[in-house]
Amino acid sequence: MGESVRVGVLSLHNSKETKAILNAVDALGHDTEWLRSENTVVRFEDGDASLSPDVDVIVNRLLLSNTEQPSEELGLARTLAGVRPMLNTPDATARAAHKTAAAVELVNDGLPVPQTGLALDNDQLNQLREEYGDEAVYKTAIGTHGGGAWKVQTSDPLTARVGNRRAFLQELVGRDDGEAPRDLRVYVVGGEVVGAMCRYATDGDWRTNVARGGSVEDVTDTVSAEVLDLARQATATVGLDYAGVDLIEGDDGWYVLEVNPTAGFKGLYSATGHSPAPHIARQAIEFAGGSVDRERVQGLASTLDDSVPACKPARTSVSSDEAITIGFTEQVVVSGTSGRTTVVAKSDSGAARTSIDLRLAADIGAGPIHTVSRVRSGSSKESKTRPVVDLVVGIGGEQYTVSANIEDRTHMSHPLLLGRDILKNYRIDVSRRVEDHAEVGDEE
Repeated sequence: MGESVRVGVLSLHNSKETKAILNAVDALGHDTEWLRSENTVVRFEDGDASLSPDVDVIVNRLLLSNTEQPSEELGLARTLAGVRPMLNTPDATARAAHKTAAAVELVNDGLPVPQTGLALDNDQLNQLREEYGDEAVYKTAIGTHGGGAWKVQTSDPLTARVGNRRAFLQELVGRDDGEAPRDLRVYVVGGEVVGAMCRYATDGDWRTNVARGGSVEDVTDTVSAEVLDLARQATATVGLDYAGVDLIEGDDGWYVLEVNPTAGFKGLYSATGHSPAPHIARQAIEFAGGSVDRERVQGLASTLDDSVPACKPARTSVSSDEAITIGFTEQVVVSGTSGRTTVVAKSDSGAARTSIDLRLAADIGAGPIHTVSRVRSGSSKESKTRPVVDLVVGIGGEQYTVSANIEDRTHMSHPLLLGRDILKNYRIDVSRRVEDHAEVGDEE
C-alpha cells in the first residue's frame, strides 16, 4: 500500500459526515486526526509555522453557513491552510457558501443559473421584485438546510438583509407538470460522480431538503450524462474538491442552484446505499501522496460508518457531554428580515417548535409566513392554527434557522420559547437562569 499518511479533518461540530470520513481513512489503513477546539494548536516561531497535531493533509468541514460569524471560521481555515494543504480550500468554500458569489462564478463560466437579483438597498430590491412574476424565491446569501429561503408573492415587502445576512431574489424554477416540487442532488468527489438522488418536497412545502422531511430517490444510473457533467463543471468552477451540487429542471432545461461544500451524506446514502465518505478519504490520502485500494473504497462506500472515531480528542473540561449547556432561561439574539434584537428566552423541551411573540415578530420583521401549524395546549381537545415563519436564532455564537410559531405571548413571562428544534443541540441546566429583566437592547 505504500507509506502511511496522516489525514486531519477540520470540524468543530460532531457531524456524522466528519466521523464517517475519519472512519473511512482509518479503514483504508491510514492515520487520522480530528482537528477540534480540544487539540488544535498553531505556533509561529523561528520563522516557521507549525500545526499540532501534525497532519499531511486537511479535509475542511467547517460549517460557514451555521455560525453567526463566518469570517472567524474562514480565518481559522485560512490559518491552517497556510500550514498544510487543504481539500476544499478556504477561498473556494467561502465562495460556495455565499450563494451569489457562487452564482457569479457559474455565470462567468457559462453555466446556467436561475434569474437572480441582488440589491443592497430595500427599495432597490423591491423594485427588482417586479421582474420575477407572481411568485419568486427570496433567500439569504448564506444559509443551510432550506433555512433562509422563502417563496414570496408580489405584494410581500422585502428587505435587503435578513438579520445579519444579505438577501437576494431568484426566479422560481420548476417543471409545470403537477408533480410535487423536486430537485436533484449530485455528489462529486475529485471530478467523479459518486451518487445522484432526486429530492421531493413534503406536502405543504416547496423546499426539498432532507433536513425538512423531503423524500429521496436514487437516480445515479438514470439521470443524463449531460446533467452529471454539469454538476462536475459546477464543482470545478467554484473550485471545490468535493461538493453536493443542487440542480433543478425547468421547462427549458437544467439550472445549477447551489454548490454545497459541506453537503450531508444521510439523504444520499438513504437513496443510493452509497456513502461519499470513503471517496473523500481516498481523495485526501492520494492528495498527500498515499495510495489506496480502489475496490476497498467501493466496498466501504456500501456502509455509512458514523460511529465515534478513535481519534476524537478528549475534552479538556470536566464534563464529558458533547452538547453545550444552556440555562432554563438564556439570552439569545433573534433576527428577522428588518432587524434583530437580544431577548431572554425560555427553554421548553416539551415543545417541538420554537415560538415567538407576535409583537416581537413584527418588530424584527419575522417572515414571510410560509405555512401554518396546528397545536393543542393543556387539556384542550381542540387544536388551534398558528402561522409559521422562518426565524434566525443565535445562542452562544451558534446560529440556527428554524420554523417558529407566531403567537400572542403577552400574558407569558418570555417573548421567545425555545423548542426542541433548537434545544436538541444543547444540554439544559434548569437551575441556571438569566435574570428575566437583564439589560438587553437592539443591535445594529
